[in-house]
Amino acid sequence: MSGLIEGLPDAVALRCLARVPLFLHPTLALVCRSWKAATRSPELFKARQEIKFVEDFLCVSAFDPENLFQLYDPARDLWMTLPVLPSKIRHLTHFGFVSTAGKLYVLGGGSDAVDPSTGDHDGSFATNEVWSYDFFARKWSPRAPMQVPRAMFACCVLDGQIVVAGGFTSCRKSISQAEIYDPDKDVWVQIPNLHHTHNSACEGVVVQGKVHVLHKGLSTVQVLEDVKMGWTVREYGWLQGPMAMVRGSLYVMSHGMIFKQETQSRKVVVSASEFRRRIGFAMMGIGDDVYVLGGVIGPERWNWDIEKLSDVNALTIGSERPVWRQLAAMTRCSGTILGSTELRI
Repeated sequence: MSGLIEGLPDAVALRCLARVPLFLHPTLALVCRSWKAATRSPELFKARQEIKFVEDFLCVSAFDPENLFQLYDPARDLWMTLPVLPSKIRHLTHFGFVSTAGKLYVLGGGSDAVDPSTGDHDGSFATNEVWSYDFFARKWSPRAPMQVPRAMFACCVLDGQIVVAGGFTSCRKSISQAEIYDPDKDVWVQIPNLHHTHNSACEGVVVQGKVHVLHKGLSTVQVLEDVKMGWTVREYGWLQGPMAMVRGSLYVMSHGMIFKQETQSRKVVVSASEFRRRIGFAMMGIGDDVYVLGGVIGPERWNWDIEKLSDVNALTIGSERPVWRQLAAMTRCSGTILGSTELRI
C-alpha cells in the first residue's frame, strides 16, 4: 500500500481513506492498485476504529434468491449486495445470523431445497458449519464448526462472543445444549445446557446484558446471567411475535400493535395494522427506528397466489406522532426473510 496519497505518509493517507463510506469502497478500488489493496486490508478497519468513524447497517437474507445477503445503509437509503454464501447446502434456512467485531456470521441451519422430481427435501436438516464475512477482504470464510449441528436455535452476541442454545439437531431432535464462540480465538466452548427444551423453534435476544431464550408456545423465558452459573427460568409472560431492540429497550409486534416490552409489563406504542396481512417478515431496530422488511402476502380466501415482498418500512420510536414511512425496497432479496441482523462497522 505504498504511496497511497502523494506527499502524505501512508498512515495518514489510510486515515483519510478510512473516512470514506463503505458504499464507495468499490469506487476507491478502481483508482489504483494501492487504493484497491487498502480497501481490502484489515488496516483500514483498524484505522476506522482509531478515528471512530462508524456506520450502521441492516443485513438480511431472504428466500429468493438462495444464499444471498444484502446490506442496507439507512443513512443513504440504499442497498448493497454481498457475494453469494459459498456453502454447499442449497437454500440454507433456519440458521443463526449475527455480527460482531465488524464481521457477519452465519451459523448452522439446514437446507430448504426440494427435489423437483420427488418433492422431497435433500435431507440436510441441520449443520454445524459456520461462515464469517469480512467486508474489507470482501469474502466469506469458513470458521470453526459448532460442537453440535443445529437449526431453529437461539443465537445472539454477548460481550463480543456468540452464544447459541437449543433448537433442533439432525433427525429433527430438539436439544438443550448451549455453547459460546470466541471470534478472536476461533474456538467453541460448551456452556451449561438450557433447563428445558421444547418441540418448537426458539430465539435469543440480549436485554440489559443478559441472554434471553424464548420458545414459541411457552410463556417462560430462560435467562443467562452468568456463563459459569448457567440459566435461570423466569415466568415473564412476554408477548410473542417479531422483536426488535431500540436504544436498549425491547419492542414486540403482536395483534396488529407495536408494544414496548418491560420485564413484567408492556405498553402500546403504535398501530401496526398495515402488516396484518404480511407474514414471514423481519423486524429490526437500529438507531431510533424500527424496521419491517420483506415477507409475503397470501394466500387468502379467494386468492391462492403468494406475493413476495421486497418492501421496507420504518418507524421512529419516541417521536411525538410515530408514522410508518416507506423506504428503498430491497434490490435483490424478496419474500420470507430467513435471517436478519444489524451491523456496526
